[in-house]
Amino acid sequence: MAMEVTQVLLNAQSIDGNVRKQAEESLKQFQEQNLPSFLLSLSGELANEDKPVDSRKLAGLILKNALDAKEQHRKFELVQRWLSLDAAVKSQIKVCLVNTLSSTASDARSTASQVVAKVAGIELPQKQWPELIGSLLLNIHQLPAHVKQATLETLGYLCEEISPDVVDQDQVNKILTAVVQGMNASETNNDVRLAATRALYNALGFAQANFSNDMERDYIMRVVCEATLSPEVKIRQAAFECLVSISSMYYEKLARYMQDVFNITAKAVREDEEPVALQAIEFWSSICDEEIDILEEYGGDFTGDSDVPCFYFIKQALPALIPMLLETLLKQEDDQDQDEGAWNIAMAGGTCLGLVARTVGDDIVPLVMPFIEENITKPDWRQREAATYAFGSILEGPSPDKLTSIVNVALNFMLTALTKDPNNHVKDTTAWTLGRIFEFLHGSTVDTPIITQANCQQIITVLLQSMKDVPNVAEKACGALYFLAQGYEEAGPSSPLTPYFQEIVHALLTVTHREDAGESRLRTAAYETLNEVVRCSTDETAPMVLQLVPVIMTELHKTLEEQKLASDEREKQSELQGLLCGCLQVIIQKLGSSEPTKIVFMQYADQIMGLFLRVFACRLATVHEEAMLAIGALAYASGPDFSKYMAEFFKYLEMGLQNFEEYQVCAVTVGVVGDICRALEDKILPYCDGIMTQLLKDLSSNQLHRSVKPPIFSCFGDIALAIGENFEKYLMYAMPMLQSAAELSAHAAGADDEMIDYTNSLRNGILEAYSGILQGFKNSPKMQLLVPYAPHILQFLDSIYMEKDMDDVVMKTAIGVLGDLADTLGSNAGSLIQQSLSVKDFLNECLSSEDHMIKESAEWAKLAISRAISV
Repeated sequence: MAMEVTQVLLNAQSIDGNVRKQAEESLKQFQEQNLPSFLLSLSGELANEDKPVDSRKLAGLILKNALDAKEQHRKFELVQRWLSLDAAVKSQIKVCLVNTLSSTASDARSTASQVVAKVAGIELPQKQWPELIGSLLLNIHQLPAHVKQATLETLGYLCEEISPDVVDQDQVNKILTAVVQGMNASETNNDVRLAATRALYNALGFAQANFSNDMERDYIMRVVCEATLSPEVKIRQAAFECLVSISSMYYEKLARYMQDVFNITAKAVREDEEPVALQAIEFWSSICDEEIDILEEYGGDFTGDSDVPCFYFIKQALPALIPMLLETLLKQEDDQDQDEGAWNIAMAGGTCLGLVARTVGDDIVPLVMPFIEENITKPDWRQREAATYAFGSILEGPSPDKLTSIVNVALNFMLTALTKDPNNHVKDTTAWTLGRIFEFLHGSTVDTPIITQANCQQIITVLLQSMKDVPNVAEKACGALYFLAQGYEEAGPSSPLTPYFQEIVHALLTVTHREDAGESRLRTAAYETLNEVVRCSTDETAPMVLQLVPVIMTELHKTLEEQKLASDEREKQSELQGLLCGCLQVIIQKLGSSEPTKIVFMQYADQIMGLFLRVFACRLATVHEEAMLAIGALAYASGPDFSKYMAEFFKYLEMGLQNFEEYQVCAVTVGVVGDICRALEDKILPYCDGIMTQLLKDLSSNQLHRSVKPPIFSCFGDIALAIGENFEKYLMYAMPMLQSAAELSAHAAGADDEMIDYTNSLRNGILEAYSGILQGFKNSPKMQLLVPYAPHILQFLDSIYMEKDMDDVVMKTAIGVLGDLADTLGSNAGSLIQQSLSVKDFLNECLSSEDHMIKESAEWAKLAISRAISV
């Protein structure tokens, strides 16, 4: 079925909806009926110079989407599908793709270069298409220039698609040589030079060996630095992007270039166009990130075993770097507050200044204070705003001792500016800065309090007044109040905010009803602040928190009544429902945490649960997450009484556990199953078959996001603890799952940080499952059923101890499981424990731990083991 594909592809881009729909249907049918011929037609279309550019471009895009997808499981299917195609078909398609790289139509070339890279991303790791890189490298020496440009673009995409170990070093060297030559100042064609510079950005990960060689590294750095001076703005921008990437990938190789790079970046920040200047600032932000990480990890003591020493580039550059960054703060745009995703030179400079403060601490203060003092009272708003922004930016990093006296002087000034300054930008930044003062310099950890009996009332009065200001200023005022409340979280039985509690809550609720509360995230900020004020309140204000319950319930009820809404209205409504459910969750947790308030609160439980069930009936995933969390809190507060809601709630619980698409909803639901288990204990038994069936399905699915799997395992433990020996019928399904996951997680050596974190959370989930199951069967005659699994559990503990990469959380759970094993299985475990390779070492390590939680668990485990062995 070789259909006339050109017209269909053009129709698929028609403005007439019906024509478009029909064309899309035809393409879909063609693909389903004969995939090889479908892909061949598309590649033929893309390669055919006589066809219209629009149909060629779409043909290429459809080809690309036939090879790759965002979802992991879909991507896996597409890769398998391509690999199983007939070799002759694939080879024909690849010839068409490579030929298109020399097309005269730039759109066709660019699309082809992306598709070539996608095919290479599938085939090269499988040791297929070995001739590709060689033929691309030959192409580079071709004239005309557009072939060179397309080939460099392809090499760039190729490096993005594959991991460095797929290409041997000899080919890597040739790719880099070709790319760096294309970047050279002697290259007269700007399109070629730009493609080469962008390709280098993607190829940097391949250049480890080259960056270890002084001569090659010098050459690459020279060419990149020269490209930052190109007359073409896009080339300059791309060259600085390369420098940013080099700064994080090859930090330890930069010392000899820093002076030159400083000069280049300083010139760009002061004189170049915004896209270039932004990347030049980003270079310094990136160096800060590297140094902050190194200093956090090694705390300034560089012994022989630290991977990368800190070179203190930022500290050395301070005298020149700070003035450059302070200058950028004066380059604000007139409407920057109104635009949500705004990013400009002033913002980038302030962000970088904040990172510098975190990198060098106290050293920054004397360098920035003169700028603040000089500009804070100037008639030009730009100077006042820049001074305020500079002040807010340096509050995290320096020690409170260094800042407290300055802040005490500044606080009064700021409060006045927030109400009196005629300029909105200045007010916006002032409110943000107050928020930073309360976030970093107020709270139980700070010795000298900034907020005193004397100024507390003034601060609250000013913040509540500013919450009536324009949305962007009001939103920042809410944020400042949020951190003010948070700082009193551990204030003891009486908080300085108590006398103002009613007034604060009233003001925040008023903000949520503002006509313009949809702008600048204002409504969301008001609810988040209300939640924090409630969360950090004391027993004294509990009666007022109780009064909030019917108020928030009424608001939620209102959103449920307005059913017939346009789609954008419905989105706003579901957002509001989410905020209200979140607010109820905090209130339930607060009132449920002490007996007297819990008793009074429970009179509302039926109504609240009724509202939550109605929210679920709306079937909007975003709200489900918030409503689920609130139900978890309600279950925890209700205890065994929650069982009366289960019959009606169970179907929504099941829907949540089946929600693979929005995996966060699934993860939250798994957590709520745990809350319900703790609340209901054995009253959850009637629902366990349904829950366990779904959890086992989730675990064996390759469509569910991996982050949901650890909580599912610990949920097994919650269920086993709740139903005790009744867990017997699930053992034959749950235990093999736990065993295979344990084997998988035991061998994670040499993984990257993200993988190590995931492995640790997986181990923790598995250990929590074992712990719950062991404790659930304790003192039961059926305890014998667990004996066959004991050797495997011990082996798992051995192997993770031997790997030496577990974090404190896993360590605590692991030593707990060792104790549970001895405690539940007694003499059945005793002899096994004595034979274990590493139990004694592991126990001793935990007994001498700095972490008192680990130490406590270890002492208990030691006791349980000695009892098990002496029997």
